[in-house]
Amino acid sequence: MRCVIARYPFELTKAGVLASMEGVAPEPITGESVTIGRRRYPVKQVGEVVTRQDRRDFTGREVTLAMTRLGFTCHPHPDAEPGTAFGAPPSALPTPQNLLDDPGPVVPREA
Repeated sequence: MRCVIARYPFELTKAGVLASMEGVAPEPITGESVTIGRRRYPVKQVGEVVTRQDRRDFTGREVTLAMTRLGFTCHPHPDAEPGTAFGAPPSALPTPQNLLDDPGPVVPREA
């Protein structure tokens, strides 16, 4: 499957990712993660191993999308609120209509 990570195109396959991560010890999970085989890896670690790029050059979102498309199970940040995983908009996000209906806090004017 062709995907773009850090503005570079990559041809990734599920077998290729499994082979790349074989023998790699998982780092502690502090954010989004992906299950590869029987281990759970941080998405930035997977992206670094698979692309051979510095993990500062790409986002976790790019790797999460690629791994999801390949069929791997991805997990949100451990502290993420339910329903906001992987950039899903929260239900409390204001809509244009809500902004028009709610004038916000009223600040009294000084005379």
